[in-house]
Amino acid sequence: MNLALHLERPRNRGLIPTDAFTGAAGGGACGDLVRISLGFDGERITEVGFDASGCGATIAAGSAVVALVQQRTLLDAARLGSEAIARELGGLSVAKRHAAELAADALHRALGHAARRAALAPVAGRRVVALSGGVDSAVAALLTGSRAIGVTLELWSDPASDGEKSCCSAQAVRAARDLAHSLGLPHLSLDLRAEFRRGVVEPWLAGHVAGLTPNPCVRCNGEVRLDAMIELADRLGAEALVTGHYARVSDGLLRVAADREKDQSYSLAAVSPGSLGRLRFPLGELRKGETRELARRHGLPVAAKPDSQDLCFLAGTGRDAFFARHGAIGARDGAIVDPRGRELGRHEGAHRYTVGQRKGLGIGGGQPLYVLRTDVDANTITVGPREALATRAVRLRDTVLHGRSFDRVRLRYRQPPLRAHHLRGDLLELDEPAYGVAPGQLACFMDGELVVGHATVDR
Repeated sequence: MNLALHLERPRNRGLIPTDAFTGAAGGGACGDLVRISLGFDGERITEVGFDASGCGATIAAGSAVVALVQQRTLLDAARLGSEAIARELGGLSVAKRHAAELAADALHRALGHAARRAALAPVAGRRVVALSGGVDSAVAALLTGSRAIGVTLELWSDPASDGEKSCCSAQAVRAARDLAHSLGLPHLSLDLRAEFRRGVVEPWLAGHVAGLTPNPCVRCNGEVRLDAMIELADRLGAEALVTGHYARVSDGLLRVAADREKDQSYSLAAVSPGSLGRLRFPLGELRKGETRELARRHGLPVAAKPDSQDLCFLAGTGRDAFFARHGAIGARDGAIVDPRGRELGRHEGAHRYTVGQRKGLGIGGGQPLYVLRTDVDANTITVGPREALATRAVRLRDTVLHGRSFDRVRLRYRQPPLRAHHLRGDLLELDEPAYGVAPGQLACFMDGELVVGHATVDR
């Protein structure tokens, strides 16, 4: 069937099945909008309807989705993308290709809603793979094999952010879907934007208002992303969730990756042992260079894609702009003082600084100065030499230990572990000095290479 026939006799336009799962896409500057509604019995799509506005190609693309998806299983439908829609329309010009992309986006949002109510029978060897659109998750999918199901989370949407640089934007979802389909895999996307804002972004903003340095990736992994995908794996009859993290598992506990430079065990430290038992990390034994070589050898288009460098929701925007836009936290003139209280300069908000910070103080000359502490109530920053940061005692809260002793602790993502053996109540005693311990950060307890617990640094 070609575009003209879908325009003349659009299928099920205006139909909304009973208890439908609906996804929509478009409505921006182009004015084109398509909505797909699915009737679903837990395994198979029983009925499909659509509605669309804008150009004729968008209406035809919505009708094409109806023709393609009716009576397919959830996973069969998850193999369809813009290419299949364009073929159903007899091919589309470059100018009209956006219609197929919008229809595919709407379809997959509807499939994502339906997938969270799926009830597929378990299949040996089936695994869900978390795809971000980057090289690491792509190689993880490659190593998992043909029974993999790609899943991408849409966590953040903001016109002020750069969706192309984020791993969880609508653009990233589309890129990951195209990658999964190129590997012959079905792909599903979950819209967790509300959960992510509530569970990660809002606590991150509140932490800064309180003068803390929260770690949103730890919270996201421990409370939002991984559990949602494990729950989806259960519904899809999958044995495990595979991710592209550089980490390993030994004796039921998290273990650091073979590539220490890329190790991500710190950001996974708050994942519960129960969830950890469902996770697989195929990159844990690889070096980053080996991962890229595998991607190049198999012709993956993301082989040379740069790694993301900032928090996903900060992609393309600065922290100060994000604070003002989403937290109503604006500039506040305050004093930069030395430990005796003598003013050395001015700043625009104590919430913008973290203990141990050196850059961005705007105080030139003399010895290097570091942030020793912040006081958001008084709106002051106290600075001093690096040696003034040293401490051998760290106050903790919300401590979780997994029944093993520890001999080291990591207090920052990029810092090496420090020797430590004693935890007296809420006080951690270190065997060597720590520098720049920031309230709000994660303390990761280690026994050799194993992660045996975690806590949050208190004031």
